[in-house]
Amino acid sequence: MAKETGRKLIAQNKKARHDYHILDTYECGLVLMGTEVKSLRQGRASLADGFVQIDGNEAWLHNVHVPEYSQGTWTNHSARRKRKLLMHREEIDKLESKSQETGHTIVPLALYFKDGRAKVEIALARGKKEYDKRQTLREKQDRREADRAMSAVRRRQRAGT
Repeated sequence: MAKETGRKLIAQNKKARHDYHILDTYECGLVLMGTEVKSLRQGRASLADGFVQIDGNEAWLHNVHVPEYSQGTWTNHSARRKRKLLMHREEIDKLESKSQETGHTIVPLALYFKDGRAKVEIALARGKKEYDKRQTLREKQDRREADRAMSAVRRRQRAGT
């Protein structure tokens, strides 16, 4: 069988980018059981309530939902178990010190396969205030309207020439 190459997205946490200011991102490996990998290959996972906690110089991913593998037997995994993240010691120490600051947390942004290996993208983030969220939505809407206006102008120019 040919070796997988490239990046295949499994799950994305869009709400994290809405609720937090992303300060720094990291790519980590995951320690998984066999049935978890099979379930992920079927493209089933949810990062909605996930967070990362540093405990005893190890990084742990909590509350990420990977449903049980349908063909699994008694060896199946529990859906919301905590999973160990594979990171360098320096990265873990840096994350731990920064996450101790008030208002900072570590959230998962994306879960994907990279060259056949399961990876998770985590971010050091600071919570947004309600007015920040409204401002972000307003900017997104303004950008979308400007793009629509520009494409309408381009269409008129092409039709005129």
